Amino acid sequence: MFDRILVPTDGSPGSERAFEVAATLASTHDAAVHVLSVVDEHGPTDDWDYDGDSPAEAFIESQADHVDTEGLSVTTAVREGVVHDAVLDYGDENEIDLIVMGTHGRTGVRRFLLGSVTEKVVRLADVPVLSVKADAEPGTVSFDDILLPTDGSSGAEAAIEPTGALASATDATVHLVSVVDTRSLGIDVGSSVIVDELESVATDAVGDASDRLSGMGVETVETAITHGVPYRAILDAIEEADADLVVIGTHGRTGIDRYLLGSVAEKLVRTSPVPVMTVRAPDAGDES
Repeated sequence: MFDRILVPTDGSPGSERAFEVAATLASTHDAAVHVLSVVDEHGPTDDWDYDGDSPAEAFIESQADHVDTEGLSVTTAVREGVVHDAVLDYGDENEIDLIVMGTHGRTGVRRFLLGSVTEKVVRLADVPVLSVKADAEPGTVSFDDILLPTDGSSGAEAAIEPTGALASATDATVHLVSVVDTRSLGIDVGSSVIVDELESVATDAVGDASDRLSGMGVETVETAITHGVPYRAILDAIEEADADLVVIGTHGRTGIDRYLLGSVAEKLVRTSPVPVMTVRAPDAGDES
């Protein structure tokens, strides 16, 4: 499923961690890696420190000491423009299957290039986007335990195929979790009935996803139903499963039309202690 992997870089620690992950996935899936640096048309960045003609090539050379690039097919490119637009355009032009990006996880004025850009790419990319924290531990990357949240929506279903592709290639365990969000329910006679209905939907969602994963060759699938605030419950599930990757669907919308796996996905990208792969639903609307 992953034949061409794109890593946008600004030379930051987030870029370095993203390249490590991309190199690992490329080795597993026999994929080619594209490293793209974008000169922001709104002004120069102070992050670059290189000697040579191409910042992307300099970045690859700087990673040679701690990333095994032997046998890895790497293409470098430099573009100029609005950064997230350039990343998306390059992805379309080169039939990229996966974008791996670093993120600082900050908000407000201290949200740097690969923080805000990553969130925009997460919302708008038609292919999966794997977000990696800048403070992630460098070194060998492995995805042995993958957490897949699901609510049975089209967004959640879109995340099943890439999860299956990753897990079947590495014999990973997939931990399926569905969160029953009861925040809006009052304590009254009808609440227990509604909770039962929500739990039934959640049970169906994890059951259907489990069947699909098994059909894709995933040998070990564990399921759980939990209650609470969705993104917080998912963070707890990451810890309980000792997961090293989260794969989650997103509708890619903003504003009042941002559904459960839209806002939750973006919160996870900012707060998850492990990499998060977001997968945009095929029927997602354009950003409003």
